[in-house]
Amino acid sequence: MLQIGRYDVMNLENAIRGARNPMNSWHLGDSEYDEEGNYILGEKDLNLAKKLCRAGSDHRKFMRMILVSVDINAPLYWWKEYDTYKVATVANSCSTMHKIHSKPFVLDDFSHDHMTPEALEKFTVFIEYLEQVRLTYMETKDKKYWYDMIQLLPSSYNQLRTCTLNYETLMNIYHARRYHKLDEWHVVCRWIESLPYAKELIVGEDEE
Repeated sequence: MLQIGRYDVMNLENAIRGARNPMNSWHLGDSEYDEEGNYILGEKDLNLAKKLCRAGSDHRKFMRMILVSVDINAPLYWWKEYDTYKVATVANSCSTMHKIHSKPFVLDDFSHDHMTPEALEKFTVFIEYLEQVRLTYMETKDKKYWYDMIQLLPSSYNQLRTCTLNYETLMNIYHARRYHKLDEWHVVCRWIESLPYAKELIVGEDEE
């Protein structure tokens, strides 16, 4: 399970203006804001952006200037793979170290959407035991029970992070992970496809 929450795409205007710096071609810029405050790329600016994207990472530096902030709630096993993309990313996460004991453990704290009925039955029993450990820690404040919670915590535990990254990183993610075995990556790739000008700049016009 992976859920995309609030997100914002920022700095598109400055990125496109900067893309014209090498050739001093600012006078050809034809983008503008619409009545709703969205920055709309004009035909000339969009064609330039696509040309630079096709030319390779050395030429599409403007993509690193288009910033995206997004809330992602996902299991720890997915975050472990996401952490491969450490370049030009920042994340603030909900803390398991400080807050793992602050609320009861329930089944929906964990990704279990692909479990077989047999596995789900046993997992439910495990979560009940984990909750007993939490209650014991809350009563005794004995650190050994806190360690029990930390070391027993399954990788299916869902964690919320607010992430900041850019279009270049999203392009790398999209083309590396769109056919991945984990369904969570498919959710992320569909979200990437929905971003402004993703079809032209990230996905590529030759993609379906």
